[in-house]
Amino acid sequence: MSAHTGRPGDSDLPPEPAKTASSASDQDTDATPAEREQVESPRRFWSARRVPAVIVALLSLAAVGLLLYDVVSVRAGRPGMGWRRRLADELATRPLDDVWMIVGAAVSMALGLCLVVLAVTPGLRRLLPMRQPTGTRGTGEVRAGLDRRAVALILRDRAVRVSGVESARVDVGRRKIKARAQAHFRDLDEVRADLDAALGEAVATLGLARRPTLTVHVRRPKKG
Repeated sequence: MSAHTGRPGDSDLPPEPAKTASSASDQDTDATPAEREQVESPRRFWSARRVPAVIVALLSLAAVGLLLYDVVSVRAGRPGMGWRRRLADELATRPLDDVWMIVGAAVSMALGLCLVVLAVTPGLRRLLPMRQPTGTRGTGEVRAGLDRRAVALILRDRAVRVSGVESARVDVGRRKIKARAQAHFRDLDEVRADLDAALGEAVATLGLARRPTLTVHVRRPKKG
């Protein structure tokens, strides 16, 4: 389970008195649909992406430092580095439809596209956001999420407790949960119904902000 904490600017203010259940219910009723949607469906966690940022920063620093050193050397009367002169000659003489020019442009475009995707996507796909309770002060200060592997373990343990299930495997995605089980006795339809009910109840008790779609498959184990 993962939590993301933050400190608001008015943390020194005294806490408000506790509200009764009726007042909390009235507050939920007075909330606008947009506010209720924001409470029920919090946004995904954003990854800091420290490793890509460090790699890009180090490569940029090395390239700029090397180029600056070469420029200073030329200004001081020394000949420029051979690689820079050769690169300038190649860029000036090679046509745009040259194979190496096309390959270099494609690689640069792919790297730039990867950086753009990293910048505009949240990341941390392994964390599933949990619902925030309505009518509770400070819900924006703490955000909770469940690791998908932990959810898969919980659901698998719940699945093997169903009568007739010999083994089970659960794959948890951001929008779908696929459960595969092997039944060594009882009718497959009965096992499937009990397993669907048990896993559906387990998913409901997890408190996820967006309840994934549950798919259950039951079969007999292979003989031999």
